[in-house]
Amino acid sequence: MEFRLIERIRELTAQPRDDVRIGIGDDAAVLAVPPGQELVVAIDTLVDGVHFPRGTAPVDIGWKALAVNLSDLAAMGATPAWALLALTLPDADPIFVDGFAEGFSRLAQPHRLALVGGDTTRGPLSISVAVHGFVPPGQALTRAGARVGDLVLVTGTLGDAAAGLHALQNPLHGDDPRASLRDFLIARLNRPTPRLAAGAALRGQANACIDISDGLLADLGHICTASGVGVEIEAALLPRSSALLDLYDETSALHFALSGGDDYELCFSVPAQRLAEVQSDLSRLGCGVTKIGRVVEGDSVRVRGTDNAWLATDHRGWEHFA
Repeated sequence: MEFRLIERIRELTAQPRDDVRIGIGDDAAVLAVPPGQELVVAIDTLVDGVHFPRGTAPVDIGWKALAVNLSDLAAMGATPAWALLALTLPDADPIFVDGFAEGFSRLAQPHRLALVGGDTTRGPLSISVAVHGFVPPGQALTRAGARVGDLVLVTGTLGDAAAGLHALQNPLHGDDPRASLRDFLIARLNRPTPRLAAGAALRGQANACIDISDGLLADLGHICTASGVGVEIEAALLPRSSALLDLYDETSALHFALSGGDDYELCFSVPAQRLAEVQSDLSRLGCGVTKIGRVVEGDSVRVRGTDNAWLATDHRGWEHFA
């Protein structure tokens, strides 16, 4: 049964690439890194009931398992190429595998990402994906380059995924006219968009970059630590979707935007003189980008409210072992 599952995954995720010398079917993959490129590697694990709610559709799990890893490549300015998959299942369920592989493949194919190997085991549902991508030498984006005076920007909108999780946990009753707003937010939770084109466009432009997985405050805090700086952001500037603002009050919407995870947008710093160029580049890619603050002397993130006072921000985002 295990080998039938592996073969089924192989069939559903097939993606020919000339740089895959040996893919699925041997003890290990043999891959050729193109000349003049550096290899960027990332891995994430998704656990049932932790990274996705129990009962999530297999097609959405497959999409998200790849998306969160591609987002890490995006934050480094890398172009994806290959992936490894370790899939742990309670049972050899071909219906789950077909749905999972479909969602994985839907996201992989537009990026020409090839699944080149992995493993299947029996146990509580969890998925580990390792992705590999390329970046020109010395051009990888990191968390460590933010400089005092830089402007801080984010792609897309913030807080939608956390609000989608809240909506799932607090379902509407009856024929509620707000159902479409709820569905939009849940879709943002289940099928995040890795900002790969934006990440590549930021090579040579951004001084520091990170993807928002654990929440804006938590992830900006990582940039502060790595760069030895502080950040001041303006609550009034945070980009939030109309669905979020229509479904939740201002206090809740702000909390989701600051501390909610799973958005997988990019947060980055750029020199002030590059602002117009970066905004133009990302707009051409169809990716919204918003200036939300600036890099300052210090070592932490502060948020200024609409009344010009500093907000108390106790919750700093998701922590596995808190």
